[in-house]
Amino acid sequence: MLLIINRLTYQQKTSTMKRLHIYVSGIVQGVFFRQSTLTKAKEFGIYGWVKNLRDGGVEIVCEGDEESLKKMAIWCKKGPDGAFVSGIDVQWEDFKNEFKKFQINY
Repeated sequence: MLLIINRLTYQQKTSTMKRLHIYVSGIVQGVFFRQSTLTKAKEFGIYGWVKNLRDGGVEIVCEGDEESLKKMAIWCKKGPDGAFVSGIDVQWEDFKNEFKKFQINY
């Protein structure tokens, strides 16, 4: 019985977990966007990574509960002070339970 309860709890938890892939464009490099994203991810309790792109944008892949990921997407529309976000592309994906922390990738 205990095994079944644990399995159900895990299924319930993972059913609310999602993955979000975000591309941010605008003036988003050289304004501490990655570091600020790391801080926000810790605040929201989500895991994944952020990195600069060659085209001047920023890419974020993160996993967590849907509400926390929505908060991250809303924050990305503005970004940190000094950033000028001209647009974001948000793609919802299936939860993969791939990350143990949030990090800056180079």
